[in-house]
Amino acid sequence: MSERPDRRPSPSAAKRTGRRRPASPPAPPPGAPASAPPNHRSVIDSAVYRDGLRIASPTTLADTFRRLREEPDGMAWIGLHRPTEPELHSLAAEFNLHELAVEDALEAHQRPKLERYGDTLFVVLRAARYLDAQEEVEFGELHVFVGPDFLITVRHGGAPDLSTVRHRMEETPELLSLGPEAALYAILDAVVDGYAPVVEGVQTDIDEIETEVFRGDPAVSRRIYELSREMVEFQRATRPLVGMLHGLMAGFAKYGTDEELQRYLRDVADHVTHTSERVDGFRQALTEILTVNATLVSQQQNAEMRALAEAGFEQNEEIKKISSWAAILFAPTLVGTIYGMNFEVMPELHWVGGYPFAILLMAVVCTSLYLIFKKRDWL
Repeated sequence: MSERPDRRPSPSAAKRTGRRRPASPPAPPPGAPASAPPNHRSVIDSAVYRDGLRIASPTTLADTFRRLREEPDGMAWIGLHRPTEPELHSLAAEFNLHELAVEDALEAHQRPKLERYGDTLFVVLRAARYLDAQEEVEFGELHVFVGPDFLITVRHGGAPDLSTVRHRMEETPELLSLGPEAALYAILDAVVDGYAPVVEGVQTDIDEIETEVFRGDPAVSRRIYELSREMVEFQRATRPLVGMLHGLMAGFAKYGTDEELQRYLRDVADHVTHTSERVDGFRQALTEILTVNATLVSQQQNAEMRALAEAGFEQNEEIKKISSWAAILFAPTLVGTIYGMNFEVMPELHWVGGYPFAILLMAVVCTSLYLIFKKRDWL
């Protein structure tokens, strides 16, 4: 999330209504496992705020519930990473979370969406970050529960770094005092700002791919395919977010959203729209690059086939010449071989004109073969 020092709401805007809390948390729904002591490794950070200031940092979910009951005007911000099922059910029992939203939070690979269950808002976000070493995009998943006086984040994956978001919000208590909605918009902004390095990294990859395509790199097709798949995932993360933010903006008047938060969300929506358009452009560019690469590969294959055909034709011509001369030289060899046999009864050997006749016969046969092969362009 980028800092916006010029946006400082007045303290009077921090007023909000809290919900009534039961004296003790209600029993979990039928079939759900009993509440178990939370696994501390799943709780990344848990805090209770009042007027935008952290007043408590409980180490367990049970301590967070207890401390929040003691602060009617407080707000709890609970950050979890891959929580267990008992942990989520304990949260559902304390904050009256809908079972369908809890089920989605337990299972990753959800599409980005925005759902409202009574006074609780459930948001699913897909974060992304660019890995320079591997030159690939890594996607994470974030589930956010927003109620009148609580915000719960369930993170699946490494992105985004919500500790940075929390720290920046704590540095601006005027903004955090606006309630869980302000924290939600800060998280949205962090997720969207995290798309910017991904966009730049992908743009660099596409520039490199274009160079490799025209250089004839044989491995570029695989790289285009892998990057295209990442852009499909990126598009699935950004395109629904545009509609989600417009849905939130449509409820400004109905839910009495603070004007500062309205401006905040509009800015985030502008960034999302710009990112979504860039991703659409990347997909189109990769499709065109793949087409150009296929054309270049086809042209290269055709050139190789023509070269092979020309080489075969030249080789065939050489074979014709060799065969022609072999046939021409074979004729005198045949005559000489016949008359070189050691038979006693061979009348031509004792004929006075036998030698000139043999020479003439060789010459006639060789000349005839030469003229025949020459006429057929074998020589």
